[in-house]
Amino acid sequence: MSAPPSSRRAPKNGGLRRFTQPAPPREERCELCAAVLDDGAHRHLVDVERRVLACACTPCALLFAKSGAAGGRFRAVPDRYLTDPGLRLDDTTWELLQIPVGVAFFFRNAALDRYVALYPSPAGATESELEPSVWQSVLSGSRLAAVLEPDVEALLFHRTEGRVDCHLVPIDICYELVGRMRLLWQGFDGGAEARAALADFFAHVESRVTSVDRVARP
Repeated sequence: MSAPPSSRRAPKNGGLRRFTQPAPPREERCELCAAVLDDGAHRHLVDVERRVLACACTPCALLFAKSGAAGGRFRAVPDRYLTDPGLRLDDTTWELLQIPVGVAFFFRNAALDRYVALYPSPAGATESELEPSVWQSVLSGSRLAAVLEPDVEALLFHRTEGRVDCHLVPIDICYELVGRMRLLWQGFDGGAEARAALADFFAHVESRVTSVDRVARP
């Protein structure tokens, strides 16, 4: 006996709704202890073995605030923004670095014992292939380079017309900028939306920086 016609009908759309509706946002959790993180900003750790960032709650971040804690695999990213009023870089110096865009950041890789230079691009963070000796010659005279914490802080350069600004910043915000540029980049020069986001980002950095003269090494 054949089944009643009504039993062979296709399911109504309501039966598939749970598969087509956007999934509810997942709670962000600390990647060490699995504690739920606040909706606002939270701390990050650098996994120096895997070279990745890990989200962390405040107690876990404090455990790794000192270099060498728990074997040295994780290091907490500090929350300081510094500038050196006496540092002056011009277009000639920038040309030595051969960075094709107006933004770059340098950090000291403790395992390699040298600077690594990266800049944002449509493909993400792109590493400069310039000889490290050139970076060293440019950065060696900077007091910011003298207090830079390896792996967790970066020297962030921003070139505008006739001027190159340099700030010491937490390394996680550099990768945040890379992600934002990758998301917004359009065309050859990035497009208006990417330029606006870049301006907002550096306005935020400028609002937080303190002179290196007024602070000590953490």
